Amino acid sequence: MAGGTANHARRAAPLFGAAITTALTMRTVFGLALRQTEGLIGSVVALLGLALAVPDHSTLSRRSRTLEVPPLRRLGAGPLHFLVDSTGLKLGGAGEWLVEKHGTSRRRSWRKLHIGIDGKSGEIVAIELTKKESDDAARTDALLDQFTDPLASFTADGAYDQDRVYETIAERHPNAAVIVPPRATAIPGPSAATAPTQRDRHIQEIVAHGRMGWQKSSGYNRRAKVEAAIGRYKRVIGDTLRSRTDHRGHRSRHRCRRLKPDA
Repeated sequence: MAGGTANHARRAAPLFGAAITTALTMRTVFGLALRQTEGLIGSVVALLGLALAVPDHSTLSRRSRTLEVPPLRRLGAGPLHFLVDSTGLKLGGAGEWLVEKHGTSRRRSWRKLHIGIDGKSGEIVAIELTKKESDDAARTDALLDQFTDPLASFTADGAYDQDRVYETIAERHPNAAVIVPPRATAIPGPSAATAPTQRDRHIQEIVAHGRMGWQKSSGYNRRAKVEAAIGRYKRVIGDTLRSRTDHRGHRSRHRCRRLKPDA
């Protein structure tokens, strides 16, 4: 009998990761504390009449730091129109609690969340969390590493108007369009008249038809979709990182998996 119980426990062990994932998902969706999450999961299991172990709040906290979260998987098919933007997230945790309790002054800390979405479906396909000082363009490689689909276009704001962005995308996806607005003081390169680069063509189009005309003809206006995705993240999940450890990027990736384009 004991052997049978042990075998059953071994077979059930892989399900515990799924239980942790389910519990953390419900915590995120309903904005619960860890103890509340433990109680909710326990109630659901009891109502269903299941003989399942309920992870306690300490286990949820500990496992959330190391839980293996599968990479974001794009539901669509075909070349990807990749829209990128970033936003600031405030750090919560012990520091904010001390300010509220003791009234001590403290410089507010932030992290920067970089998000890339499928321009067709609006689903999040790449995410990166960095320190607030991180340069947006420097995260291009890290975002592109998170999917294997062919790239049709890369659209981002003027912070990505850097040679290394064009070079990175040309190296990895030679046929992809780079749709980034050149800065106001930009001038065409020396070979613009005979062999214009994508950036040269953007500048020429802006000179000929104005910036608004370029935005319409280039498809840059689609970038509004990634701004909507960021708004969706903050509306559903919030603009604060609650973790007190350095596993915030891991948790943000888990939270993004919970969002749907129509949330």
